Amino acid sequence: MKHFAYILSLVIISSGLVFSQAQTRVDQCVSCHNDLETPEAKLFQHDIHRMKGLSCADCHGGNRYAEDMDQAMDKKAGYIGVPKGDQISSMCAKCHGDAEKMKQYHSSLPTNQFENLKESVHGRLDLTGNARIAQCSTCHNAHGIVSVKNPASPVYPLNIPATCAKCHANPTYMRTYDPSLPVDQLEKYRTSIHGIRNKKGDPKPAECASCHGSHDIKSVHDAKSSVYPLNIPATCAHCHSDAAYMKQYGIPTDQFEKYSLSVHGVALLKKHDISAPACNSCHGNHGAVPPGVESISKVCGTCHALNADLFSSSPHKKAFDERKLPECETCHSNHEILTPTEKMLGTTADAVCSRCHTEKENPKGFIAAQQMRTLMDSLIHEEAKAKMLVNEAEQRGMEVSDAEYKLRDAHQALLQSRTAVHAFNEEKFAETVKPGLATAALVEGEAKGAVEEYYFRRMGLGVATLIITILAVSLFLYIRRLEKNGKHKV
Repeated sequence: MKHFAYILSLVIISSGLVFSQAQTRVDQCVSCHNDLETPEAKLFQHDIHRMKGLSCADCHGGNRYAEDMDQAMDKKAGYIGVPKGDQISSMCAKCHGDAEKMKQYHSSLPTNQFENLKESVHGRLDLTGNARIAQCSTCHNAHGIVSVKNPASPVYPLNIPATCAKCHANPTYMRTYDPSLPVDQLEKYRTSIHGIRNKKGDPKPAECASCHGSHDIKSVHDAKSSVYPLNIPATCAHCHSDAAYMKQYGIPTDQFEKYSLSVHGVALLKKHDISAPACNSCHGNHGAVPPGVESISKVCGTCHALNADLFSSSPHKKAFDERKLPECETCHSNHEILTPTEKMLGTTADAVCSRCHTEKENPKGFIAAQQMRTLMDSLIHEEAKAKMLVNEAEQRGMEVSDAEYKLRDAHQALLQSRTAVHAFNEEKFAETVKPGLATAALVEGEAKGAVEEYYFRRMGLGVATLIITILAVSLFLYIRRLEKNGKHKV
């Protein structure tokens, strides 16, 4: 029993010595670089990997405990030196792409960043043709990596614009990859409401990664990109439809809902017409700002140029300017722009004109709106009537291709009248509508003539059929009589 106690004591003492030795083992890589006061060592002091217990050898390989430099950097000990090119991201992915390893470090970070990077626009080959355009260290740094939530991180929201601009604001560098890409995005961003707030220290407003993504950035021409035209409304809505997130800014959060119902939203989101306006078409993208009273008409006028020109020379231009009313938005709204119809014109309760013009207040405009609506209703009625007669004639087999062609002119006049409204001039409006009325009347006359000709032909056919029938019966009776007379003679 005494011998057993003695042996146990030796084991415990030996274990203590081993443990003590292990405790006193020094990471020679860190120690040496700290003594030399290298820039890498200074940065690594605050690196999140160091705080997690990782050291130089975890990325560079080698024997961290060897005091002899040759032994420490022996390739047999796994020393690879400074990772270069794709080797950098592959090294990061050994941990960041391994879910089990990340759990060991109590990290909740996703483990698909490297796969996303390879599929992203930055995953394409760089100028050497041997590596990807961007590596993990391009954005996150190498030795001074800190959490993305740390204000010192280059990918902290307040720092992301400058980080992206290191490449994207360099004309020489960007020209080698895509000469069509502008290099003034940062300057534009700083003029936007997002950029102004970002510069003032608010990390919530959108920055580059908010819209383009981070590791999975796609080309704007890629249908999977968050800034592809069909996806832009949802991208903006990620923040702007979040009532809790937007509460402190005091702006509505129903823009996406309204836009989805608008003529623009239906064209883009339902009909997949990528030429239809999305959020950035009116607000801008990098230079995003809410359109002001003066700029709204300029924004709308980039597409609706004729409408804008007519409005600029109309009496409403001066009236709107005096009252500081937004031009297009006053009548058409902004996000919930519905398909314009004749109901907007006139003096009925649901007409836009009646909001400002009544028999007592602004009566001149009231009368003009009433007469313009009467003209438009007449054209709509006459066009519909002419179209009905043309269809009737066509169904009866009459040749009406010429009338159908003319009918297009009447419909074109109706479309043009909806544009001519913006001049708010009854005489000019009548000049557009009256040719349509004349064309509709002409088509109506031709269609009526075709229908009448059909009935005339039908009546003529009936008379001819009757005459032929009478002649046939008469001939038959005559032949029978001849036959009877012949028998009597025999």
